[in-house]
Amino acid sequence: MNQTYNLVEFFSGIGSQARALENLNVNINTLGTCEWDIHAFVAYDAIHNSPDIDKEILEMDKSTLLDILKDYILSNNGKEAMKYSMLKTYSVEVLRYIYSGIIKSNNYVDISSLSGDRMADNIDILTYSFPCQDLSNVGAFHGYNKGIDKDSGSRSSLLWQVGRILSEMKYGGKNLPRFLLMENVPTLLSKRHFGNFKTWIDELESLGYYSKYYQLNALDFGLPQNRPRLLMLSVYYGNDTKLLEKLKLFFEDKDEAVVIENYKKSGFYKPKRVMDLLRINYSKKKIYEEALECTPNDTPSRRKIWDENPQIMLPDGLFNPNIAYVRTITTKQDRNPNSGNLYFDTNIEGKSKFRYLTPRECLLFMGFKDKDFRNIKKRNVEMHKGDYLFPRDKIIRMAGNSIPVKLLEGLFWLMIQTDKYMDDYKNGRTR
Repeated sequence: MNQTYNLVEFFSGIGSQARALENLNVNINTLGTCEWDIHAFVAYDAIHNSPDIDKEILEMDKSTLLDILKDYILSNNGKEAMKYSMLKTYSVEVLRYIYSGIIKSNNYVDISSLSGDRMADNIDILTYSFPCQDLSNVGAFHGYNKGIDKDSGSRSSLLWQVGRILSEMKYGGKNLPRFLLMENVPTLLSKRHFGNFKTWIDELESLGYYSKYYQLNALDFGLPQNRPRLLMLSVYYGNDTKLLEKLKLFFEDKDEAVVIENYKKSGFYKPKRVMDLLRINYSKKKIYEEALECTPNDTPSRRKIWDENPQIMLPDGLFNPNIAYVRTITTKQDRNPNSGNLYFDTNIEGKSKFRYLTPRECLLFMGFKDKDFRNIKKRNVEMHKGDYLFPRDKIIRMAGNSIPVKLLEGLFWLMIQTDKYMDDYKNGRTR
C-alpha cells in the first residue's frame, strides 16, 4: 500500500497492533503509544525500534535519568504504580532502556494522566486493548469482578479514559481518529458486562462513530492457538448522515464468516502449524538452555500438569498427531492448566521429563518472530544484583498479555477495505 496511516496505540503492550499493520505492508507513522508497564514498553522499543540505545541516552548518568523519570507514573507489574524509591534502586542500564522506551515510541505512559490536548490532530488509527483481568473468567476466579463499571477503580474500567480523551479532543477542536480498533475478551458480551459495553458503543456514537464488533478466534487467521477474542472496529462519520447510511450498508453483510473469508483471500493469510512454531532442535545451545529453563522439578503437582494437559511431544519423540493447536497462551505456563507440554528428558536428577512452552515459543504462538525474542533478550540486563529485566516469566507474561498478531491482521484488513469504500464514496465512485 502507498498510503501512510498515522497510528496511536493505547495499552500498547509489546506492539501487536504495529506488527499486524507491518505484516499487511501498511506504511505506519507511530504518533504515540501509551503503556506504563516498564517491561512491556522496553520490549516494544526493542522490537519496533532497535535493541540498541541511542548515543545521547547512553551517555546519560543515573542522576540525570532519575530526575527525568521521577515525573512519570510507571509500573513494574502492569497493575499498580511503582514508588520512586523502587525506581532509584534500578541500575543505570535499565533506566536508560526505560527512558528510551518512552522517548523513541512517543510513549504517553499513563493513560489516566493523558489529556486530549496532547493528542495529535491527524490520527488515522487509534487502537485500545484495555486490561481484561476484571472481565476474564480467570480474573473472576481470583476475585476481580468489578468489570468495566465506571468509577470502580478496576484496571478494566480504564476503558472510560479512552472516551474521556476522545471527548476532550472533540470539544477542544481537534480532529478525531478516523478509525478505532478495540480488542478484549468475549466476556464483554455476557449479561454482567453487556450493559456497560452497550453504553460504551453509545458513547462512541455520540462522538460520531459507527461501530461493528466481532467474536473471532486466532485459529481462524492462521495461528494454531485457541484464543477467542472480541474485536470492534469504529469508523468516524462525524455529522455526515449519508456516510453513516453508506457504512451501515457496507457492514450489513460483514459478519464473522465474511471477515475470515476476505482475510483468507487477501494474500496475507499464511497459516502456521504447531510444529512450525516449536523450537525443538536441542543441538542448538540456546534452544536447549531455553527448554531446560522451562523444565520443572519432578513433584507430584508437576506430574499432574503432564497428565492433565495436552501432550504436544510424546515420550517416543514424535509429535502428537491429535494436536492441531495449543490452548490459549496465558501469562503463566508453569501451572495447571496450561497451554500444553512437551516430553523432554534431560536425565538430570530431580527434573521432570517434560517441559512447558518456552518464552520464545509463547511469542511465536502470538505471531511474533524469533528476531523479536532475540531483540528483547539483548536488553536482559540486571535491574539489581541477580534480578534481570526480562527473566523467563516476564516474557511469558508479556506474550500472554498481548494480542494474536494474525487476528489483528484480519480486522485491519477489514479496516483497509472500509477505507477504500469511504474514499470511493467521497470521490463519487459509489451510489
